[in-house]
Amino acid sequence: MTSSETDLVRVLEADGRFAPSPAAEQYLPLIEAISDAELEQFYRDMVVIRAIDNQATNLQRQGQLALWPPSRGQEAAQVGSARAARTQDTLFPSYREHAVARIRGVDPIGIIKLMRGISHGGWDPTDPANGNTRLYTLVLGSQVLHATGYAMGLNFGDRSGTGDPERDEAVIVYYGDGASSQGDVHEAMVFAASYQTPTVFFLQNNQWAISVPVATQTRVPFAQRSAGYGIDSIRVDGNDVLASYAVSRVALDEARAGKGPRAIEAETYRLGAHTTSDDPTKYRTSDEEKSWEVRDPIPRMRAFLEGRGAAGALFDDVDSEAADAAEDLRVRTLAIESPPANKIFDHVYSERHPLMDEQRAWREQYEASFEQPGAHA
Repeated sequence: MTSSETDLVRVLEADGRFAPSPAAEQYLPLIEAISDAELEQFYRDMVVIRAIDNQATNLQRQGQLALWPPSRGQEAAQVGSARAARTQDTLFPSYREHAVARIRGVDPIGIIKLMRGISHGGWDPTDPANGNTRLYTLVLGSQVLHATGYAMGLNFGDRSGTGDPERDEAVIVYYGDGASSQGDVHEAMVFAASYQTPTVFFLQNNQWAISVPVATQTRVPFAQRSAGYGIDSIRVDGNDVLASYAVSRVALDEARAGKGPRAIEAETYRLGAHTTSDDPTKYRTSDEEKSWEVRDPIPRMRAFLEGRGAAGALFDDVDSEAADAAEDLRVRTLAIESPPANKIFDHVYSERHPLMDEQRAWREQYEASFEQPGAHA
């Protein structure tokens, strides 16, 4: 499926030139208001999270993690949208929104613990330090229902659409092109449209649902699916961090103001494997991958900053921070100790539950039985 320049919001060309598409014109005042410090932060976010992502991939290959879902290539979509959210907004990730989580305050080691299989969720979503970031969801599409239900609660509780932008809240939920075919996503859109919830549906179209191409997933742009539910929908170049920021900022502002749900299709590309258990060479061609590598969001943003006169010291500093962040992740991952076995029973219920007490006692008795001679002969 090819992108049409008439409806795709793009600000930066692949070589970093500032060349807004016709659909981007309405967003130019917002983009031009972005400060130099914010532009540099966008670039810093992308570079640092890629270093962390690469390190985590290496750690999985070395047996330190059970699984890792790389996000290489999708940094601009995530950074732009996350930076567009207000402090009071709530974010519902899927399972590769590493940039989103980090920007909102989640310690990447929490993601590591989840992927290592020693944590129920990785972090406490109710801790203010984690920026209203809900837990990763490995069940495809379920987080979209959760997000819409939460947004319905915002409406019922008069926490959205009151006219006070400093207090009103919105929700943004992330999912992929493959998840968009799940029934949960469509049910969520029905409720969001019916109840006019302050939900922003952020679809990262990375072209492949594991090994299933977009051409098999849909015959029309994904944005048309959400539009079919009466949800205002927009398509954006997901490898352009400025465009991602602008469309997300507007969508969130409108949702927060009580104008109903919004949907964004960010057209990007998964440069790596779906997860570390996947081999993309089995279903993708090298020519396709090369065609997307030239649209890599990080070199694109660097070229843009260089064109604006950014000093070389900025890029050296960013590279140094990225290397330090990656090394810190490695050191802390290798230092992780296995939790006590009984931890698996904690937090299954919000309060102490007799069923958990029964299961905990059974486990202890079972393991103790191995110390009895001939017990399992």
